[in-house]
Amino acid sequence: MIQGTTPAGAQTEQQASSWVRGMFGRIAPRYDFLNHLLSFNVDRYWRNHTVNRVEALLRRPGARVLDLCCGTGDLMLALAASRGGAVMGSDFCHPMLLEANRKSNLRRIDAPLFEADGLCLPLRDGSLDLITIAFGFRNFVNYRAGLDEMFRVLRKGGLLAILEFSQPPNPLLAATYNFYSKTILPRLGGLISGSSDAYTYLPESVRKFPQAPELAAEMRAAGFSKVSFERLTGGIVALHLATV
Repeated sequence: MIQGTTPAGAQTEQQASSWVRGMFGRIAPRYDFLNHLLSFNVDRYWRNHTVNRVEALLRRPGARVLDLCCGTGDLMLALAASRGGAVMGSDFCHPMLLEANRKSNLRRIDAPLFEADGLCLPLRDGSLDLITIAFGFRNFVNYRAGLDEMFRVLRKGGLLAILEFSQPPNPLLAATYNFYSKTILPRLGGLISGSSDAYTYLPESVRKFPQAPELAAEMRAAGFSKVSFERLTGGIVALHLATV
């Protein structure tokens, strides 16, 4: 399994982390618009499906829930709306958190936010019941360290849900998807966001990311149990679920 994300030019984990943080900071103002445009709005379905799959634990009285790498807060706000109560959000990119805060205030949804690196969370051992992470895990500079940290802060019986891009198993769909991600997505994303390097990195990070079965195996190796995944939209995305 690849150790972690590898932006062009980054030689160390610290350099990779700094590059990713800066990149997301630059595209934060246009991030939501581009997510919906470039996914043809299917990203809304992926997040809603994730909410439905974790609903039983989400509604457990007193459950402590964290949306990690929350970005501009779309999944966090969907979780909080479904729960009818607070869901915490965390990200290591300050401009993304500012956008998430703006949206939560606008919708009057209780969503406490804190800025932190997913590899070193300021939380006690066994302090959470549910962690969700949507399209952020592949940007970790060390995947195993990220899994270890999430395992640490989840209590016994806690649930981890990772929603992440994957490679479609169907060769025709894979070829079509790869053409789109290599040619159309970088040009359109770069034009609208003003950051061509971001929308070159993002599809490249998907191609480098482990296949769904590989990620599931790594989750088991990190100590998680009841590990499963389901492919969505032909396998463009996979939702991984695992318990502590």
